[in-house]
Amino acid sequence: VYSMLLKASLLLGLIVLMPHVCSPSFVDISRRSNYFTLCVEFAVFHFNQVYPDEYAYKLLWVRRSQHKFTMIYLMELELGQTICAKQDEDLDNCPLQEGPREKKVDCTFIVDVRPWFSQFSLLNSTCVQK
Repeated sequence: VYSMLLKASLLLGLIVLMPHVCSPSFVDISRRSNYFTLCVEFAVFHFNQVYPDEYAYKLLWVRRSQHKFTMIYLMELELGQTICAKQDEDLDNCPLQEGPREKKVDCTFIVDVRPWFSQFSLLNSTCVQK
């Protein structure tokens, strides 16, 4: 009887946990989550590396912060063009372009992180100029 109860409770536990562990959809997380903030920095850095513009962009707003399978993060970010060149050191304190030169982009990034290897992989990115 004890063995049957144990098996039944294990099966019930799996039934309850399975949707959360194996869910293919993203779930909301805090924008302040350690790995999420590192993934945002990686995504903005990657954007600046590949976007064909002489000026660097910086983070203006996090519209969406989600994850799935623990280490895959989805983020929707608003980026703004600065007056600084891409190779400048302190982009966080760099002023944004203003007036007719002002540019903003909305981007969605999916980043896979393996923190134990300090490895970030961009799985997908889509950006649209506003």
